[in-house]
Amino acid sequence: MNTVSYVTVDVFTAERFAGNQLAVIPDARGLSDDEMQAIAVEFGYSEVTFVLPPDDPANTARVRIFTPVAEVPFAGHPNVGTAFVLGRQQEIFGRKPGDKLRFEENAGLVEVALLRKEGAITGARIVAPRPLAIGPVIDAATVAACASLQPEDVSERSHAPVRISVGLAFAAAELRDVGTLSNARPNVSAFHEANARYPLADDSFSLFLYARTPERPWQIRARMFAPLDNVIEDPATGSASAALGAYLVSLLPQADADIEITIEQGVEMGRRSIIDVAVSKKDGTVREVSVAGDCVMVMRGSFEV
Repeated sequence: MNTVSYVTVDVFTAERFAGNQLAVIPDARGLSDDEMQAIAVEFGYSEVTFVLPPDDPANTARVRIFTPVAEVPFAGHPNVGTAFVLGRQQEIFGRKPGDKLRFEENAGLVEVALLRKEGAITGARIVAPRPLAIGPVIDAATVAACASLQPEDVSERSHAPVRISVGLAFAAAELRDVGTLSNARPNVSAFHEANARYPLADDSFSLFLYARTPERPWQIRARMFAPLDNVIEDPATGSASAALGAYLVSLLPQADADIEITIEQGVEMGRRSIIDVAVSKKDGTVREVSVAGDCVMVMRGSFEV
């Protein structure tokens, strides 16, 4: 029998028992794929990360990310939380961690910068591993059905609902106001229908809803539903926030822009999260999108495998 250590953290918050929960296995050597999946089911969080030695010694670690139903190629809050945990260790597979980490993931190489306040590590900023991918457009009726809303509740003032990705795909849709966003409720049957209508080869239909006002266009409230992945609602979704930020900046008429966006999520769940997104656009193309946030340690322990 093998004893495996774990750490849990709350991500995208400076307040314990808020933000998005994450379990990190700092040394996952010896665990099989099936055991990793079983451990993710046991925790029941939206994701669990498993840290392994890197394939390329120039990098910090290989990080695998599992939801309760499958491994995913990339996700935001698992990277931020894992960097926070590893950065506070004395060593990572025999090497002292610096303020810059590099994670090998199925979506590609993820660059990480640790955040500090008065010398203490408080969180991390990650750069999305893939360029913005857009499409297909999703019909408003499908979005409304998935959220138990009416088609007229879906706003197209900025864009039509559309699938977007910088490493993990989401259907993104703007709603007419924050009140409508708060009234959204996931309809599992409608998600099954949407998944059949808009299939993905390696993932199921996930919906990222948001609302903003003309007075504060870069202060956004959001919610994410993925019931087919056993995530009825996610309190903080860094990968979706990065994709949304990249997409909204891509729609700006100016060719060059550096935009900072604050996305508030998890309010309706009682787990308020703050996600900081930075997007750089040059010559009409989004060049880089990063996501940052604070983290708080919650639990340490071990289990038997």
